[in-house]
Amino acid sequence: MYDAAVVAAAPDAATARAVEGLKIDRSARVWVFAFGKAAQPMAAAAVASLLKSLHSIVGGLIVSPELATPPYPTMLSMRGDHPLPGRNSFAAAAKIAEVTSGRRGNDVAIVLISGGASSLIGAPLRGMNEADLIALYELLLGSGLDIASMNAVRKRFSRWAAGRLALALAPAATHCLAISDVANDDLSVIGSGPCVPDTTTVKDVTAILERANLLSRIPPSYRDYLSGVSRGTTPETPTVAHPAFAHVTARVIGNTQLAVEGAAASARSHALSTEVVSTRLSGESARAGEAIARELIALRARGGSGRCMIWGGETTVTLASNSSGRPSGGGRCQELALAAARMLHEAGDGAAGITLLAAGTDGRDGATDAAGAIVDSATWTDVASAGRDPAQALATHESHGALLAAHALVPRRETGTNVNDVVIGVV
Repeated sequence: MYDAAVVAAAPDAATARAVEGLKIDRSARVWVFAFGKAAQPMAAAAVASLLKSLHSIVGGLIVSPELATPPYPTMLSMRGDHPLPGRNSFAAAAKIAEVTSGRRGNDVAIVLISGGASSLIGAPLRGMNEADLIALYELLLGSGLDIASMNAVRKRFSRWAAGRLALALAPAATHCLAISDVANDDLSVIGSGPCVPDTTTVKDVTAILERANLLSRIPPSYRDYLSGVSRGTTPETPTVAHPAFAHVTARVIGNTQLAVEGAAASARSHALSTEVVSTRLSGESARAGEAIARELIALRARGGSGRCMIWGGETTVTLASNSSGRPSGGGRCQELALAAARMLHEAGDGAAGITLLAAGTDGRDGATDAAGAIVDSATWTDVASAGRDPAQALATHESHGALLAAHALVPRRETGTNVNDVVIGVV
């Protein structure tokens, strides 16, 4: 079912259809940019569509987690860093500046965005420190903030976020096509919105940092920057009134719903009565795992054998400032799964026959070698039998080691897409 979810969310067909529908004049010089976890298949599909219609591709750049041969000789391919920006991301950001400088006013740019772009092309604003940007991203990842709040902060300090790429491409006509990994398919949040106006103000960003108790912990230069914007001595991020956006069209061409529906179709093909939960998966991972386990236990109690429930969305993990949890200690899906395993264990016979999978559609859960995990009522005991304390692992955000000991991990894979996570429960 997970494999079916990934296949259903494959971005190549959606990209091909979208590019074919752009109706670009055949005489125009076309640039193709692709940034994110789905950058490679999106770029390949876009190039295939453009060549089919005999368009001239004069250049472009692909930045993805893994290096691959570009789909056309005039294009470049680079590897970025994820989930934290690093030297590869900084090099990619510099190359974007170099490549975009070659565009002409009557050219056409196709910009393909997918989840992960915030980090893969992450680089500080001019005059800011690269180490400070890495520190900011690390703080945000452990903050428990949702992706919209995280990216509202990230885009303030990132060179190509908050519509700044659109400014670099103007006045060339720019078509932004995005695979969504965020709630409500908000284009200003996907990849930190490189081609669309910023919908947040410095007041909003400051409030987010204060609520998460991060304002005093971000680099001092960043606090000074926010103060400068508040005073009006430093410019705000580009808003909808900026003339560059008159040359931009942007839309979402794929999202979480595609993955969820793919998983559901697979479940029904296995004769399972299937319910797709309409409420988007969100909130703290451990609490979400407990709630999902309770729902499955209740379903079983109602005589729900042969049933399947499917959720889509993205949870968060909040690390205390003194927590021993590490980015490699386990991603949100693994923490959700381990918390669910405890509930199933405590339910005893009431959870017999219940199995739950939680995994990222991008094939990678946090900074680990797993896509997620599959658990049942025996997993909690299996962890303990392997010499690990599952309660301690859950409390300290070390789910990866615990689930590894229980042989419960779904191995990491390169899926070529990223539309959040899926959670599948079978009774």
